[in-house]
Amino acid sequence: MNEALVAELAGLLPAAAVVSMPSDVEPYARDQGPIVEFALPSAVVWAESTEQVQLILRWAYTHQVDVVPRGAGTGVSGGAHATAGCLVLNLERMNRILDLRPLDETAVVEPGVINADLNAAAASHGLMYAPDPASYRISTIGGNVATNAGGLRCAKYGVTRDSILALDVVLADGTLIHTGVQTFKGVAGYDLTSLFVGSEGTLGIVVGITVRLRYLPHSEQTLAAFFPDVQAAAAGVLAVGQARVQPAIMELLDGMTLAALDGVHGSDLRERGGALLLIQTDGFGAEAEAVVVRGVLTSLGGTVDAQDASEAARLIDLRRHSRGDEVDDEFRVGEDVAVPRSQLVHYIAQLERVAAEHSVLLKVVAHAGDGNLHPTFWVSAVEGEEGMTRLELALDESVRLALELGGTITGEHGVGQYKLRWLPWEQGEQVLELQRQIKDLFDPRGILNPGKAITARA
Repeated sequence: MNEALVAELAGLLPAAAVVSMPSDVEPYARDQGPIVEFALPSAVVWAESTEQVQLILRWAYTHQVDVVPRGAGTGVSGGAHATAGCLVLNLERMNRILDLRPLDETAVVEPGVINADLNAAAASHGLMYAPDPASYRISTIGGNVATNAGGLRCAKYGVTRDSILALDVVLADGTLIHTGVQTFKGVAGYDLTSLFVGSEGTLGIVVGITVRLRYLPHSEQTLAAFFPDVQAAAAGVLAVGQARVQPAIMELLDGMTLAALDGVHGSDLRERGGALLLIQTDGFGAEAEAVVVRGVLTSLGGTVDAQDASEAARLIDLRRHSRGDEVDDEFRVGEDVAVPRSQLVHYIAQLERVAAEHSVLLKVVAHAGDGNLHPTFWVSAVEGEEGMTRLELALDESVRLALELGGTITGEHGVGQYKLRWLPWEQGEQVLELQRQIKDLFDPRGILNPGKAITARA
């Protein structure tokens, strides 16, 4: 995209809506995912209304300019990495809660609304928005929709798709459509709402979101169960399920993760055990369920402590920070596989074997209640290309193992750019081609977030 086109777009929008200087666009060139390939965008544009999004897309469609949509940039799969010559469409300024209907238990929001802000507004009515990714304090609802984000409460309340009732979407040519219903049930026609959720901005730009709200729990009980090792903790997950208790939160952290958290936050988690199973029950039956969970985990050799409200909040917050920050002296990649819960113990043992055989370091955290694991592999940066080669081999093997066990390459982070190489391992060519045909139908000129979410034709 040349300077004349940038100037033309800027002339159609309010002052300062478009920037193109390299220093101005660089902060918006990538998300938090691993770098496969990205470039500085030609320009970044901020939209403040649905009409502006329509205008921008009509302009991009006419001039064949690629558009990469962006929220807060908290994605971890490269779904918002810029491509050469593209326009980054930033939706952060579309951040209004348009309607909150306590009696209907729904809300209508713009895509730039922060997850935590929606929850704060809903809480005053005794309600909550259930999906709660680790980045909920800064991630946007639009970004959550784009990746079908999950979070700690997934075990009981499901992922983002389970809380989306309707969408307003601007298509590649600027056409505005509405999908879905305002009711909890509705089965007329194809479910286009679910199709857009998780499509990572490749089919249309979401500009309005109708969400289903849930009741704030009457009470909560949080248990911290420490085990000698991660396999024993994973066995505890299955035992709780066999007791027919459905926790709202069931998170697993291995010893390496506990030690890393201690180093950063000054906690003493690693001294208390080799792995932690963090469980929260909620609702009117929270206390009764917690009693059952305590008995089950104690019988398996766990040391189980009930947490008061402040300590429970601290532990859950530590869990949200367990992915860790990028550091300059390490090559580190966190993954997002999911396996059937019956395979948790076996898969974690296989991850440890893979790490040992390839001489890479490993830590594991998991939304254990639904079998979604986030293993992080890393090597020292001083190992250079040889270390990176071992790291990539370990990642590939870990993904293949998950698929062999009936799992998936991504439970909640999306395919983005980084996981494209693994997508054909999970989905057959006929399915991949159907997805390409859907992409062609919605985006015939291929301008919406190209190179993300689905594989290109050979």
